[in-house]
Amino acid sequence: MFDSLSDKLQRVFKNLRGEGKLTAENMDAALKEIRVALLEADVHFKVAKAFMEGVRAKAMGQEVLTSFSPAQQVVKIVKDELITLLGTHAARLRTANQPPTVMMIVGLQGSGKTTSTAKLARHLSKSGHRPMMVSVDVYRPAARHQLSVLAKDLSLPVHEGTPEEKTPLELARGARRDAEQTGRDLVLVDTAGRLHIDEQLMTELQELKANLNPTEILFVADAMTGQDAVKSAEEFHKRLGITGVILTKMDGDARGGAALSIRHITGQPLKFIGTGEKADALEAFHPDRVASRILGMGDVLSFIEKVEQAVDQKQAEVMQRKMLEDEFTLEDFRDQLKQLRKLGSLESLLGMMPQIGPLKELKSAKVDEKELTRVVAIIDSMTPKERDNHMLINGSRRRRIARGSGTSVQDVNNLLKQYGQARKMMKSMSGGLLGKKMGKMKLPFPNPFGG
Repeated sequence: MFDSLSDKLQRVFKNLRGEGKLTAENMDAALKEIRVALLEADVHFKVAKAFMEGVRAKAMGQEVLTSFSPAQQVVKIVKDELITLLGTHAARLRTANQPPTVMMIVGLQGSGKTTSTAKLARHLSKSGHRPMMVSVDVYRPAARHQLSVLAKDLSLPVHEGTPEEKTPLELARGARRDAEQTGRDLVLVDTAGRLHIDEQLMTELQELKANLNPTEILFVADAMTGQDAVKSAEEFHKRLGITGVILTKMDGDARGGAALSIRHITGQPLKFIGTGEKADALEAFHPDRVASRILGMGDVLSFIEKVEQAVDQKQAEVMQRKMLEDEFTLEDFRDQLKQLRKLGSLESLLGMMPQIGPLKELKSAKVDEKELTRVVAIIDSMTPKERDNHMLINGSRRRRIARGSGTSVQDVNNLLKQYGQARKMMKSMSGGLLGKKMGKMKLPFPNPFGG
């Protein structure tokens, strides 16, 4: 996400650094380029105008123009304005004083409401809550069935409704009673959508709001629809009073204009972004981290959080010991790859890395997700003894492993070569001073320097 805007802004800053000194003229030219970059990223024109006024007022000051590092100061000003535009700080979900808390999930049909409801339920359950879901879309049985399937996959409860519960309000009230009786502290109400905003939809949602008294009304918007998502959010807020936004399909939107516009236009914060189809592809929205990603500075904090959530700490400590003692086997190698896959797509992980200095080429790196599958298949085709001692794998064994994994002998050879190089690197690093220092650090993933 934000790839296009990020590239353009980095070019502007690079040009500024190339100037002998900054003047009002070349600063003005740079600011015009930033404005064009925002508009081309599908940022709402009112938002782009307000943003540029804030940047211009600070960047054209004498303190910046006469500074020893004016280009760096401009980058800082742009980052600060981006953070202000996006919301300054992460907005938390509010809960009721008396459980169960009711949260309404609203939006147009096809925006991803039902999937987002399930993702949010999973997120909340991982945070210590006990959510229950209910679909009140009485017009599309498939929507209610979809939520039931997702709930089953996540091992989370969903209120299916009784024969007497025929209206959206009756279903929602039934879910709240169900939650009270089963000790659930949250009820997520997946509401009906339309292809466009109409009076019947709004009347139904207003009735639900009046009777359920929800602490949150979260509007789900599809980032791929750009300014249409912003207009819909604005209309829903006028009619319903939304409290936050979940922006879906952010992994497929290279421009990011909706994310930059929606808070300014509605006055309500972005609370979550959807970054993929899997149940765990929902991230809390952090304005400062997103601003860093837009400016190519990466989002290392989110990367570390992903690692901490996905990696088994005890297993990581065992792996560190094995690396230090040169006992890292092919089975361990396979287990590490499986852990890596839990973190999500490799491209999304690379997107969290800084795109400057020695890491600037990471963004253009092409990641073949199928390669991980092939490697795991090759190792799975080995016997336990072969995984424990790779030196046993001679020519005939390699041919057998290739046949069993549906790969070639060359693929097996490449894997063994890479594994051997990795072991050699770990061994050489674990013995040095750097290895000893790193070995004392508590990392959420295996330390390549041992310890």
